[in-house]
Amino acid sequence: MRAAVLTEINTPLQILDLEQEAPRADEVRVQVRTAGVCMSDWHIINGDWPLPLPMVLGHEAAGVVAEIGPGVTAAKPGDHVIFSFRPHCGRCRYCASGRTVLCIGHNDSPRWRMHDGTSRVKLNGEPVNQMARIGTFAEEVVCPAEQIVKIRTDLPFTHAAIIGCSVATGIGAVIRHARVAAGSSVLVIGCGGVGLNVVQGARLAGAHPIIACDLKNNKLDYARSFGATHTVNANAENLVGHVRELTDGLGVDTAFDAIGSEATALQAIDATAPGGHAVLVGIPAFSTRAPINPSQIVYGEKVISGTYYGSVRPNIDFPILADLDMEGRIDLDNLISRTYRFDEINEGFRLMLAGEVARGVIVFD
Repeated sequence: MRAAVLTEINTPLQILDLEQEAPRADEVRVQVRTAGVCMSDWHIINGDWPLPLPMVLGHEAAGVVAEIGPGVTAAKPGDHVIFSFRPHCGRCRYCASGRTVLCIGHNDSPRWRMHDGTSRVKLNGEPVNQMARIGTFAEEVVCPAEQIVKIRTDLPFTHAAIIGCSVATGIGAVIRHARVAAGSSVLVIGCGGVGLNVVQGARLAGAHPIIACDLKNNKLDYARSFGATHTVNANAENLVGHVRELTDGLGVDTAFDAIGSEATALQAIDATAPGGHAVLVGIPAFSTRAPINPSQIVYGEKVISGTYYGSVRPNIDFPILADLDMEGRIDLDNLISRTYRFDEINEGFRLMLAGEVARGVIVFD
């Protein structure tokens, strides 16, 4: 089967023919139908997150179960599924307490190999790693069965793919992690795929005002269409000052950094009102540090927290998000502003980095 492989950082992905083994115990083979183009993949391509290569990238995807290995009971061939990029062992302290995205039950094997430490894909007989044990930039994926979630069959595959990362991360950050209350004020810094879902999560929660910030006017246009009541172009205006003007000089109740940089993390903290909550959503380069002002946190009783994968429970929340989409309560159709053929994958990253898309999705034949 063909897969998009990163063989060296800062080089284009190569679509190569790989040998794929059959699923072993507690594993499945999935025919991939759609896969989102996400900034997390780019962090590996450009070396922000140093990981062992070669690696099949891709982590936001959906498809159809083609084959199951021994012991698999939660899925069968023909099921429509969304991939989860986090494992769910069901036994560790985090899975037992419902915080499955923090699962530590498989920490004895690398996150780019199956749970037995081996690879299911090879190039000329040599192992190739899979991002998050799934590596969904591929025509087919063999992965642990616990990393797929069955969903309704009438959900479009393009919508299903983005539920697996940007939608879950953005809406989950608001609803599951910050638990934003109706009528509270929200700031969203960064209006890419995740940030736009933070915006529509805030709208779903009944927040007001919803202030969206970006450096590009086209992204601010997207934000308004997804529920932002006010927008700020940080190239033209002082973000923190403008936010305070809109909130009686206090700042917002909850600020979300959907970028993941030193500057944006500090802006989120500074724009938060006393007693408010700054939420770090975007994942920065591993080397990033942000010099916070501890006295500001103490005197203002501010809370700073991080949310990974929107703090969702994929097995529970993916089907809920699918229902919300099909009922028209969230808008995933307009979130997908561009689709690509598989061989256009590098163009997808170029357009994402240029800020020309809300979310781009690869559609496999």
